[in-house]
Amino acid sequence: MFLNYMDTKRVDIPSSLLDDLCSRFILHIPSEERDNAIRVCFQIELAHWFYLDFCMQNTPGLPQCGIRDFAKAVFHHCPFLLPKGEDVQKVIEQWKEYKMGVPTYGAIILDESQENVLLVQGYLAKSGWGFPKGKVNEDEAPHDCAVREVMEETGFDIKDRICKDRYIEQKITDQLARLYIITGVSKDTKFNPKTRKEIRNIEWFAIEKLPCHRNDMTPKSKLGLAPNRFFMVIPFIRPLRERLVRLREESTDCDEDLGKALDNSRSKSKWVPGAEASPGEGWGGGRHKGQRSVAGQLSGAHDPSDVLKAKSPNLKGSGRKGVQEAANAGGVANHQLTAAAVAKEERKLQPRKLSESFGKVESPGGGGGVGYTRDCEVLLSSRAFLTFKLDRDAIMACFEL
Repeated sequence: MFLNYMDTKRVDIPSSLLDDLCSRFILHIPSEERDNAIRVCFQIELAHWFYLDFCMQNTPGLPQCGIRDFAKAVFHHCPFLLPKGEDVQKVIEQWKEYKMGVPTYGAIILDESQENVLLVQGYLAKSGWGFPKGKVNEDEAPHDCAVREVMEETGFDIKDRICKDRYIEQKITDQLARLYIITGVSKDTKFNPKTRKEIRNIEWFAIEKLPCHRNDMTPKSKLGLAPNRFFMVIPFIRPLRERLVRLREESTDCDEDLGKALDNSRSKSKWVPGAEASPGEGWGGGRHKGQRSVAGQLSGAHDPSDVLKAKSPNLKGSGRKGVQEAANAGGVANHQLTAAAVAKEERKLQPRKLSESFGKVESPGGGGGVGYTRDCEVLLSSRAFLTFKLDRDAIMACFEL
């Protein structure tokens, strides 16, 4: 007879309460689902959570019971849920085996130092510590399941922090478990589970104090807890440590590459051609000195034709004469180049000539090729400037009233 399960010990839950729970969670489901004992067990699980979360809180004195004893009480109260006379214990075992095939998703939440991890403890007295996670619903994306479960168990929203490609995945007793890695969470964060009677405690644990295998007694010596209290944590600790080592190495390599780039940038910016300046000069030597002299020529020219005088055919790009004439043409008073400075500039300017870089360019007056000095490179190196011709008559005509 199918009532053989009645011989087992039952929890004394009031019949009126069982009527209410069955009408809320079981009797309203479609008949085809109600005929499936496995499907009924999922509804009984929902009723059990409601019993723990609300009924026990509102009605003191109700017995505390696990899912097995609660399911037996429900099947005893509604025997029509097992029309074929199935054994209750066997149905529960089949249901638990089926549940193990449903993937679970959650998160490994790390603090800002990446040295501590957040763990949750189940509500029952014998519950161990684990990562916040749970079973995926039908047609639910893995990362969405992780966000939902973490919110339910910790009250913390990881929606804007989760990366779909950054996770650790393991198989625990043939059940797939994927945990997304969430970093940079402050240890001062306040966590508050959204579900009742499911999570008892939420705490930070140092990763180095957690076990990476069943016989690892590190938590026993450092936390006073047996390694089996971290049964659901153990499979993830070793790959988590390896992942964190790689992340730190990648971060160090990036820092070193950035440091080298900055050092190279600084070393390049330190060298200035002809940096030696004579006493009283406000500008450095070399290229900056040439820019200043040419700028002085242009700003000091009151007549438009004076602009062309600064670019004289006699200004040569190789030798002491070119340097001296460039300084004199700029009108730089009281800044006579010393013999050493002239010699140094001559050595620098000797390899560079206008003809080598730009080819031979005719002067505006139609004379020979225009010389070039390295000091004038910025302002006098373009063909457009060197071949520019000024129509003085046209300009003066504009001022005639």
